[in-house]
Amino acid sequence: MSARVPIYDAGMLIALADRKAKAVALHDGLRTAPHRALVLGPVLAQVWRPQPALVYALSGVLKDCTVPQARTSEPPMRETKAGRPECLACATGPDLADWRRIGTALGRAALPTKKRPDAVDAWVALAAARHGSAVIFTTDPQDINAYLTALAPTDVHVVPV
Repeated sequence: MSARVPIYDAGMLIALADRKAKAVALHDGLRTAPHRALVLGPVLAQVWRPQPALVYALSGVLKDCTVPQARTSEPPMRETKAGRPECLACATGPDLADWRRIGTALGRAALPTKKRPDAVDAWVALAAARHGSAVIFTTDPQDINAYLTALAPTDVHVVPV
C-alpha cells in the first residue's frame, strides 16, 4: 500500500473509459490506497461527454475516485478502523496564490514542440505538489513533467499510461 496520492489527468480517464489494460491494472491496484485517486473537476469536464458508453464507464471509475469539493463525490480518504482521516489539500480549494502559480507554470514550462500551454494540466501538476507526496497517472508525461519542473515540487512522480 502506497502513501502517495494518486492523481489522474484526462488521458488516464480516457484510457480507463477505453479499458486500456495498463490503466485498468493501475486503477485496480489503487482501490485499497488510503487516499482515493484524485480527479480534478476540470479534468472530468474535459473528458465527460453525453455518450452512454462513456458515461457508464466513467461513472464506474468515479466510484473509486474523489473529485475534491464536489458535493456528491466520494470522500478523499477511505475509512479506517480509527475512523476517516481528512485530506487538507482536498478540503481546501485553490487560493489566489495557487492560480498565480499555475499561470507562472504556464509561462515557464518548457513544453514539447507544437504543444500549447494547458491550464488543466498545470492545475493537475499543482494539485500533486499541494499533496506533497503524489503520483500523476498520465498519457502526456512530457507535458506534466514540464509543469512539474516549473513548479519544482519535492516529491511528485509521473507514471505514463
